[in-house]
Amino acid sequence: MRILRAAIVTATATALAAVASGCGGGTSPGGAGDDSPTTLTYWASNQGPNVEADKKILGPELKKFERQTGIKVKLEVIPWPDLLNRILTATTSGQGPDVLNIGNTWSASLQATGALLPWDEENLDAIGGRDRFLAPALDATGVAGKAPAAIPLYSLAYALYYNKQMFKDAGISKPPATWDELVADGKRIAKDGKWGLGAEGGQLTNNIHQAFALGKQHGADFFDRSGRPTFTSDGAVAAVKQYIDFMAKDKIIAPGNAEYGQNQSLRDFATGRTAMVLWQAAATTFAADGMKPDEWGVAPVPVPSGTPGTGRQTNSMLAGINIAVFKNTHNLPGARKFVKFMTSDSEQRLLNKTYGSIPPVTAAQQDPAFNRQDTKVLRETLARSATPLPQIAEESQFETSVGTAIKDLFADAAAGHPVTTASVKARLGKAEQQMTK
Repeated sequence: MRILRAAIVTATATALAAVASGCGGGTSPGGAGDDSPTTLTYWASNQGPNVEADKKILGPELKKFERQTGIKVKLEVIPWPDLLNRILTATTSGQGPDVLNIGNTWSASLQATGALLPWDEENLDAIGGRDRFLAPALDATGVAGKAPAAIPLYSLAYALYYNKQMFKDAGISKPPATWDELVADGKRIAKDGKWGLGAEGGQLTNNIHQAFALGKQHGADFFDRSGRPTFTSDGAVAAVKQYIDFMAKDKIIAPGNAEYGQNQSLRDFATGRTAMVLWQAAATTFAADGMKPDEWGVAPVPVPSGTPGTGRQTNSMLAGINIAVFKNTHNLPGARKFVKFMTSDSEQRLLNKTYGSIPPVTAAQQDPAFNRQDTKVLRETLARSATPLPQIAEESQFETSVGTAIKDLFADAAAGHPVTTASVKARLGKAEQQMTK
């Protein structure tokens, strides 16, 4: 869900050749296994405030799995900016782990490499069957009509987090339900070194997530039914311009946010510099930055009508983390046992509670932890108003090309350069050309 090389098509073709010639998971030091049924290598994505926090969270669970099965799991937690490139390298070299986390937006792209184990009915039955999982989460596991390339692990959606004291100080009694209300509230707050809304303009993936949801509200899908990019459609251009205008025209996002990377906007929020932020599961990071739960509130991301739903009322991409197995792992039985363990009801409750995400396993959602203020909003958004990003092989290139175009537009806005419909369309036109070369 983060950064992809522009050469995704080349990487995909090379990976397919590698798989065809017998390369695959796990034969090297630091990669997956050593032909031993008693070991597995697991690449986990960085879900908590930092890598060390993830090691502390996952370590006891991996020990629990070892006690249950006799299989030792070698853990590596990989930061998001590095994860996709590491995976692509593994698919081409065969020097990969047995089991790994992937962003669900990458499912179709990685499925196209042929390097991941297809979760056909036999493999699904080995972990309890398809019916244990929420249907929307399974929709983000690969191309429709094909066996999933991965299994849902943590489900996420975007919410609007707001600083209660900053709202109170500005005389605002409730969070905004529409974009007009959000802009009006942001303008009331944006003064004396404080800002209305935080953004991560240097974060390509976050740029795409925001533009995609706004695009749905403008009737844009960014791709036509044949899979060709439509980045310069009226709806796509309007969506991107609306997002950039929060900085360029409305002046509710600080110019410095144009270069922000992972979690910087959350730190501004936690320290009282910014009143609102659009994010997935932020509670853990707020706590790590010293913010108490009663100091912030959470609401659905605004939509023009004020009532989230389907179609033009979509207010979030369907986010989440999937767990996958390299097709040529030397310990397939152990890898399937590990996926079954990680998606068991008990582990789903524990891990999703810890990370503030929502279990894609239906039975695990019954825990009261998923009915508190933030998780309830995330759960309801996933159920009624979140849509997966396009499940096409070129999706990751979409993240890079359009995400970079948005980053460049934020840089223009920060520098005081005019951001017009024509300039937005020109940037998106270049991104579209990159996709069609």
